[in-house]
Amino acid sequence: MAKFFKKHSLKVSDKERTQAAQLTLRESIYPLFLVTILFFLWACLGFSYGLLDTLNKHFQNTLHITRARSSGLQAAYFGAYPLASLGHANWILRHYGYKPVFIWGLCLYGIGALVAWPCILHRSFGGFCAAIFIIGNGLGSLETAANPYITVCGPPRYAEMRINLSQAFNGIGTVVAPVLGSYVFFTKTADDPAALKNVQWVYLAIAIFVFLLAGLFYFSPIPEVTDADMAFQAEETHANADNKPFYKQYRLFHAAFAQFCYTGAQIAIASYFINYVTETRPNTDSALGAKLLAGAQGAFAAGRFLGVALMKYIRPRWVFLFYLTMCIIFIAPSITQRDNTGMAMLYITLFFESICFPTIVALGMRGLGKYTKRGSGFIVGGVSGGACVPPLLGAAADLNNSTATAMSVPLAFFVAAWSYAICVNFVPAYRDPADKFATAEIGLENRNVDEESSGKGEGVFEKGEVETSENTTSSEIKDTKV
Repeated sequence: MAKFFKKHSLKVSDKERTQAAQLTLRESIYPLFLVTILFFLWACLGFSYGLLDTLNKHFQNTLHITRARSSGLQAAYFGAYPLASLGHANWILRHYGYKPVFIWGLCLYGIGALVAWPCILHRSFGGFCAAIFIIGNGLGSLETAANPYITVCGPPRYAEMRINLSQAFNGIGTVVAPVLGSYVFFTKTADDPAALKNVQWVYLAIAIFVFLLAGLFYFSPIPEVTDADMAFQAEETHANADNKPFYKQYRLFHAAFAQFCYTGAQIAIASYFINYVTETRPNTDSALGAKLLAGAQGAFAAGRFLGVALMKYIRPRWVFLFYLTMCIIFIAPSITQRDNTGMAMLYITLFFESICFPTIVALGMRGLGKYTKRGSGFIVGGVSGGACVPPLLGAAADLNNSTATAMSVPLAFFVAAWSYAICVNFVPAYRDPADKFATAEIGLENRNVDEESSGKGEGVFEKGEVETSENTTSSEIKDTKV
């Protein structure tokens, strides 16, 4: 029994090299597949967030609350992110590793879903916000581990492509949720209080499922990437910025600021999309608005897949700059346009929003070395913008009695995030680390040909295990570079 638990130990020292930073494409397939399943199950895990945009409008109707107050759902959900990414989840990540954070986040998510069940049944808006806060802590924990893990596990030059492809499956949940919201949960009138009872069983099912998923992660052999591994990557690519103190990692803090502004704008637009179309488009009720939101989220998912394809031929930083610029160009007309024209502007905006969040994560982590885990917490913590910008948009909409006019709020935050896209493309201190990682040869060749021929070297290392073969020394890795 002791041997069993030792084999599945959840603690690894960040000072140990596990060789996981040198995983080849083949070796990284299994762990990336497992974590991508986690993103895909954000169609259940991200499903609750996708459903929030529909519940936001429904709570306004059934509980007769203002648009600003209904944004408490987003405030509770995204307000939990910095508590997780800078607090408990980041502490577990730095002291134990990625796998324990996956398990911790799934357990928190399950607890929050169980709490949400009676709150929905009894129409308690405050109680449901508390449940969403717990769920936000769970998903914030998962984001704290999943996003950087996808970025660092495998050849560095494909980091942006990996995280965008994985997150593309996450977008499926945001498509499914509004569809179920309109076709399954809220099939009657928008003011029908009984409609909320349909949602309770969803949260109960999710709670059971995520607890089972936590068990799967415990028994799965996931290679652990330590700070020592990331320091090696930074040194090998000559992009190491960890020779400076953490408080001087200005690129990191700028990326976190951009994440705050961008995510806030994205969440604000999605949260009030139904309000926008019901106000500006004739003969559009909340149920139809939810269906239209599903179409917009479909455009979001499609934009992410296209972005991954473009990154194969164009540097990710250029794709990022183009996409974010298009967000600014197309959100602006939605302020003054109405009917199908205004809605089309929001559709196109969501299409170009698609790659921004994961690409900011990947670019912001470039060259952090031993600060990678700590730094990723700051970037993921920027998701808290989703708690701040929607209330501003809701207050502006209430003040002017127009959601369309209030779209000037996310426009301003897009412009603020654009400053990072400009710097990462035109400021050498930002651009050079990104480019050095984009051309790195690490992980493109097998680390140990002798092990490959002997049936070893499958890329799944036990925690704390260090390769001692001469074929894996740093100098020989440099000699084999193309």
